[in-house]
Formats: sequence, C-alpha cells, structure tokens
Amino acid sequence: MSQSKLFEPFKLGPITLPNRLVMAPLTRNRAVPPGMVPSPLAIEYYGQRASAGLLVTEASQVSQQGQGYQDTPGIYSREQVAAWRKITDRVHERGGRIFIQIWHVGRISHDSLQPGGGKPVGPSAIRAKGKTFVNGVFTDISEPRALELSEIPGIIDDFKRGTENALAAGFDGVEIHGANGYLLDQFAKDGANKRTDAYGGSIENRAKLMLDVAKAVSVEAGPGRTGIRISPVTPANDISDSSPQPLFDHIVDGLSALKLVYLHVVEGATGGPRDNAPFDYASLRKRFSGAYMANNGYDFELATRTLAANEADLIAFGKPFISNPDLVERLKSGASLNEWDKATFYGGGAKGYTDYPTLLTAAAAE
Repeated sequence: MSQSKLFEPFKLGPITLPNRLVMAPLTRNRAVPPGMVPSPLAIEYYGQRASAGLLVTEASQVSQQGQGYQDTPGIYSREQVAAWRKITDRVHERGGRIFIQIWHVGRISHDSLQPGGGKPVGPSAIRAKGKTFVNGVFTDISEPRALELSEIPGIIDDFKRGTENALAAGFDGVEIHGANGYLLDQFAKDGANKRTDAYGGSIENRAKLMLDVAKAVSVEAGPGRTGIRISPVTPANDISDSSPQPLFDHIVDGLSALKLVYLHVVEGATGGPRDNAPFDYASLRKRFSGAYMANNGYDFELATRTLAANEADLIAFGKPFISNPDLVERLKSGASLNEWDKATFYGGGAKGYTDYPTLLTAAAAE
C-alpha cells in the first residue's frame, strides 16, 4: 500500500509536506467560554495528528459576529492567539505543519451568539432552513438582516485581522472558509444573495466579496501561505445557485490570479453523495495555478486512484482523522481503522477527542 502517491512528499509554497494527506477542518465545539478560547485539550488533539502532511484546524471565527455555533474558537482576541500559540508549538515540536481555517458564518447563526443579541448578517434578509448548535442542542437558525454596503469593508478587515493574529499565533498559513453555505458562499450564490448593489446580481458582483477577502488575506499572509475552501454544489446550510459552473469557473480564475497556494474543493454534497449535482471539477483544476486539494468521501483507494490520475495534488480526510490520530501510518501499513463515535463529535471533553488509540498504544495495551 505504501506505493501510493498519497505518501509522497509535496511542495506547498514554501513548505514541504512529508505526505499528501490533509486533515480537513472539523468543527468540534470544545472552545472554552467566556472568550471562545481553544481548549487546553486541543493542544494534545492537534499534536496527536501531526503526522498528517498538513493539518487544517477547525473553523475559527474572525469576529464575534462571525460565530454561528456554541463553543467554536475565535482568532480575534489576544487570549485566543495565546491559546492557539500553544497548539502550533505542539504541532511543530512533533514535526507537523498547520494552517488555521478562518470563517464568518453569516446568516447561519443564532441571536444568542451575536453581539448584543442582534440578528445574524447575510447578503440578504433570507432565513436559512436549518439548525445551529446552541446551549447543547440543535436550534433553528435565526432570521438574518442584510449587511449594509458600508459594513462590508469591516468584514474584509476582520478577515485581514484574523490573518495577522494567525501569523502571530505561529500558524504556517491560513485557509479561508468560502464553502458550505457560510458568508462568502452566501454572497457568491444566488439562492442567498438577492442584492442589487456592487455585491449582487451578476456573477462578477456576487463573487466579489470572496475575491476581495482572498486578496486581503493573501496580501497579509503571502499567497504561498493562503489557501481557500469552496463547495460549488453542496446544499449544506440551505445554499444553492442556479448556475454553479460559470460562477465557480469565474471565482477560480480570480483566485488563480492571486496565486493562492491551494484550492480546497468539497466535491459534491458536504459529508454526503459526491454526485448530487453535475459539475466539472476538472475545469477548476485546469484553471487554478496552485495545488488542488480534493475533499469529500475519500478513502485510501479513491485517493490513490485520484492522485495517480493527476486529478488532485492533495487529499483531505475528515472523520477518519477524528478516530485515527495516526491515520497516515494506518493507511500506509494497511491496518484497520478505529470507528468514530458520532455522539462525541460536537462538544464534551476528552472522550471521543483525545482518547482514540494509535497502533502503538493499542499494541502496548495488549
């Protein structure tokens, strides 16, 4: 099995990855209130998984307004930066490389999480059908308000400041969350964006916020340390677009012009079928000048075939990394994988977070 290209090194901008396995961003809802500071447990959680070619952290909001779920960490305060620094230090001590995913959830939030109990914001005042996680339970998403045109520069500044903080916290780079029906995706897709100003209407206008944010982040971090995640046809968080192919062809042309280091693509429905809607992902690969990171439903066999066919450069694995801290070694040796416990995905403590056995710990226990 070790003959797979999955285990070959890869040059990602200024960083050399020892393999092509990426730990995808995984929301775990274990930040510590008040202040949405990463939990001390997260130091060990990420450190355990440092053998991945690249770790991408759970999504971390760039402002309080950007929070949409209970106990998700931020990257906008000194306390958050200090806590993240302990995590990056641990990962680097263990030979790993780590990017932080930065996000603003937009309309996918609840009044109780917003500053002063205000309404969540989005491109338009259209409430998403779905749930968010608040006070330990899944709760209906609140009604949003449309962002004023005058507020949009502040959103871009929040992403820029989050990037500054990420670098101060010792991250090797930043991944912009432009996927899964959150703010940047909401602006891009006409199912959520009914604006009539410079950020609505045409494909060029709807793509503008995502590209403006990508430019601001890449200027701050350097394009070689800036990636972005997109999901052209996912229905996650009640998002849709009437014509996703030309929309994302245009977006990726713009991202390529910025020379971002990677494009992280959720192929199909996030966490669901890969063929939920027709889409030509090869078009994005051809258009993008940097590395193409494929995501969604990949196992060892599919990852190996995809890399061998040169259809991707990197493969992101999600849930398998939750239950297998040593996923790289398990795949390389053909060992069986631990099963994950869905009941411990969101919230809680060490159980289902830092207590999954590695091959070494399992052997020692025998």
